[in-house]
Amino acid sequence: MLLNDTIPTSKSQHVAQPTEAVQAAPSAAQAETEEGAQENVTPSPVRQVTRPVKPRHPYEVLRSLPPDATPAQQDSAIQAVFQPEVIERSTRPDTLHMPGHEPGKSIEEVSLAKYYRESFFSKDSLFHPELNGGRYGVAGDPVPYTMRNDNVITSLLLGCLIVALLSFAHARGFLLRQAKSFFYVSKSGPKSVTETTGEIRLQFFLVALTCLLFSILCFFYVREYVSETLILSSQHQLIAIFFAAMVVYFLFKAALYWCVNWIFFDRKKNEQWMKSQLFVFAMEGLALFPMVLLQVYFNLSMQSAVIYALIVIILVKILSFYKCYLIFFKGIGVVLQIFLYFCALEIIPLLSLGGILALIGNYLKINY
Repeated sequence: MLLNDTIPTSKSQHVAQPTEAVQAAPSAAQAETEEGAQENVTPSPVRQVTRPVKPRHPYEVLRSLPPDATPAQQDSAIQAVFQPEVIERSTRPDTLHMPGHEPGKSIEEVSLAKYYRESFFSKDSLFHPELNGGRYGVAGDPVPYTMRNDNVITSLLLGCLIVALLSFAHARGFLLRQAKSFFYVSKSGPKSVTETTGEIRLQFFLVALTCLLFSILCFFYVREYVSETLILSSQHQLIAIFFAAMVVYFLFKAALYWCVNWIFFDRKKNEQWMKSQLFVFAMEGLALFPMVLLQVYFNLSMQSAVIYALIVIILVKILSFYKCYLIFFKGIGVVLQIFLYFCALEIIPLLSLGGILALIGNYLKINY
């Protein structure tokens, strides 16, 4: 019983072993098959996708260079990266034209007549039409500045002349009465002429005309004897400066006379003196007007103009001295006081005005 029990067990064991071997064999064979399959299978090539190169900008090329790169190195780097492209134009005929019309010509096609393309010297080796030969003749001298060509001065003088003639035509009787009373002396002393508002305005206009004529005369003197080039941008500015100086001079004299005469003389004499001075200044402008016209439009020499102006000024001072004697010092019988009075209030302000005008001209000239 023991043997029988043992043998089946062994048989069962021996039978079981081949079964496990059979089960293990397929697994080994399967492993060998997989390994062979892996050895026999060739790897497929990887597909590479090519992308277009991103265009670079000049500043990126320059940034890749060292900071101390020279301009020549920068230019070489730019030329190495960027290559100029050749533009190929189409040579096909243009068929897009209106039916019934000939095709248009290209803008590059230029055809000139033979007499434009050839000349008598076209085959000469010394003929070079591409060279610029310059202009014919010589450059002319610029026209110098003259008062006669100045529209502002011409209009101003013409306007003053017209207004003066119209005023003189309306106030001719008043001016004659003023001249008669200026030289006529009665036993009771000089008398003052009654003036209307229009006549007073006429005299003030003539005084302003005197200032303008003196300023133009000073302008001519500065251009002749001081300098033709000034630091001012316009000739009218210099005339305006001289005109302002003359107006200040006459106002200063009037204020000075009024203060001095108000202290030493009565109101009636002071009024007579101021009216006589206003008349003298007005006549001074009328006397200077012909000289200025000759100076502007007929090229009167500066020396003759200065002599004429000095004669007018001297005559005016003589008349003022005569009127001063009749109004203030005739009944007193003193001589020294009238000379002191006249020199202090007439000669010294006149000399001061001349010095100020000379200083203005020297200050405004250009010193090289």
